[in-house]
Amino acid sequence: MSETAYWVWLQCALGEGAAVQPLLEEFGSAKAVYDANIMEWRMTSALTKYQVQHLESTPLSAADKVLSTCKQQGWQILPYDHPDYPRLLRDLTDPPLVLYVDGTVPDWNRQLTLGIVGTRQASAYAVQVCDIMAKGVAGAGALVVSGGALGIDSTAHKGAMLAGGTTVAVLGCGLGTRYLMQNEPLRAEIRSHGALVTEFRPFTPAGKHTFPLRNRLISGMSEGLLVVEAGSHSGSLITARCALEQGRDVYAVPGSVLSTDFAGTNDLINDGAYVVTQPVQLLSGYAERYHLDLDRVPSVQQLLAAEQDPGANLPQTSKEYDFERLEEGRQRLKKRRENQALLTAAESAVLAALPEVFTPVDQVAAKAAMPQGQLLAALTKLELLDLAESAPGSRFRKK
Repeated sequence: MSETAYWVWLQCALGEGAAVQPLLEEFGSAKAVYDANIMEWRMTSALTKYQVQHLESTPLSAADKVLSTCKQQGWQILPYDHPDYPRLLRDLTDPPLVLYVDGTVPDWNRQLTLGIVGTRQASAYAVQVCDIMAKGVAGAGALVVSGGALGIDSTAHKGAMLAGGTTVAVLGCGLGTRYLMQNEPLRAEIRSHGALVTEFRPFTPAGKHTFPLRNRLISGMSEGLLVVEAGSHSGSLITARCALEQGRDVYAVPGSVLSTDFAGTNDLINDGAYVVTQPVQLLSGYAERYHLDLDRVPSVQQLLAAEQDPGANLPQTSKEYDFERLEEGRQRLKKRRENQALLTAAESAVLAALPEVFTPVDQVAAKAAMPQGQLLAALTKLELLDLAESAPGSRFRKK
C-alpha cells in the first residue's frame, strides 16, 4: 500500500478542515496513525472521541476509489509529506492532509505567492484595479492565487495569464464537480497556465461549509493577500480574517467612502491593512527573499498606457530605451497576427463579430450566430491571445 493511500484514508476519516497539526506532530505520519492501536487513539489529546470513532469505522480501502478516480482522470494527489506540497500550508493548525491538482503543480515553494480576492459583483473600478495589480505582480514573477469565482477572482486569474504568469484557482468543491459552468472556459485556461487545486475529494459538491474552508487555503498558501473590493459582509473578509490569523500580510485597495461596496476594504485599512495603489507595493516586502527586480515592475500608469500602446508598459529613460520599447511594441503586434493564424474557424468568426467598442455578450453571440457557452469559450481564448478584452457586465471588444 502506498504512503499516499494512508493520507487519503486519514482525510476520509477526519474530513476536510480538521485541526490535524497536533496529531501529525505526535504521530509523525498518516501511516503511523493507521498503525497505532485503538488505545493509542483514545489516549491522545490530539483526537476527539468523535474523531476516534471515525478512525475506527473508516477502512483503508476507503482510499481506493479516490486513488483510482484520480489516476483515471489524470489528477495529481499531493499528500502532506509530498515535496511539492505548499510549504506555507504546513504552518497551519488545520492544513489539508491531501491536495488534489488538475493542471501543472506550480513552483509555489520557491515562487512568491500572492492571493487576490474580492466581490463577485465587482465595480468597473475594482475590475480595472484588479487587472492591473494581477498583471503587475504576475509579470514580476509572482504566482497569483484566487478562488475561481466570478468578478474579482476571474479578473485576477485572467490578468495573471495575460501577463504571461502562472495562476492557481483554489476550488470550493471537488475536481470533476459541475459547478459554476459559466466559468468552465476560464478553468480550462487556468489548467494550461497553472492549476486547479482543492482539498475536497473528487466530485464533492460545493456547499455553504466548503467555501470558508477553501478561503483559508487561498490565504494559507500566500505570503500576502490583496482584497480589492469587499462590502461589510463579503466572503472576502473571511479570507482576510484567515490571513490575519495565519500571520500573513493583508493588503487592501482603497475605495469610495460614499459606497457601501467598499466598506469592508476600507475597514481593513482602518484596522491596519497595507494600502495598495501600485503593484510594486505588493512586491516590495518580498523582493530580497525572492530576488525580485522592483525597478522593472510597471506602475499603474504604465500598465494603463500599455492597454492603448503595447510599447508603453515600462519607464522610458533614454532614446535608446525608446527604440527598444518601440521594437517590443512591433513584436507584440506581430505576435497578435501570428495568434490570429492559430484560431479555429469558430474563434475567427467570433473575432470578426467583435466590435471596436465594449458590447454585451448576448449581442456578440447574436452577431456571431453562436450559443453563449461556445462563445464564452472562444472569447476566453481570444483574451489570452491578446486579441480581445473584457469589461464589467460581460462586455467584450476587439483589441
